[in-house]
Amino acid sequence: QARLEESGGGSVQAGGSLRLSCVASGYIYRGNCMGWFRQAPGKEREGVAAICTDGSTTWYADSVKGRFTISEDNAKNTVYLQMNNLKPEDTARYYCASAAVFPTAIEPLGVDGPPNWGQGTQVTVSS
Repeated sequence: QARLEESGGGSVQAGGSLRLSCVASGYIYRGNCMGWFRQAPGKEREGVAAICTDGSTTWYADSVKGRFTISEDNAKNTVYLQMNNLKPEDTARYYCASAAVFPTAIEPLGVDGPPNWGQGTQVTVSS
């Protein structure tokens, strides 16, 4: 059945880098955009980045602009998130999902409702 599987997280020192991967398998409702979302303990899930229409449009949260880069490889059904100059406030579990893009935010999408979130991948940044 359709699923999205995240990988690439880990524990790094502030200023370090990580590259996250999201691989899609089976049937999936993607729409025109894919996004990365994150959730820290005690906080709501928030949008981080999105990529749309064969990479022609991207969106980033203000907090990660200039540090994170989203990309995709359609042949591999994979979306990536390159994270550079990581900060402690980036610590969270990261998830991928189809996304709707608005001027100041992105929202996760599923088939007739929210996505069936996977396990995500944990990113921990130490000072």
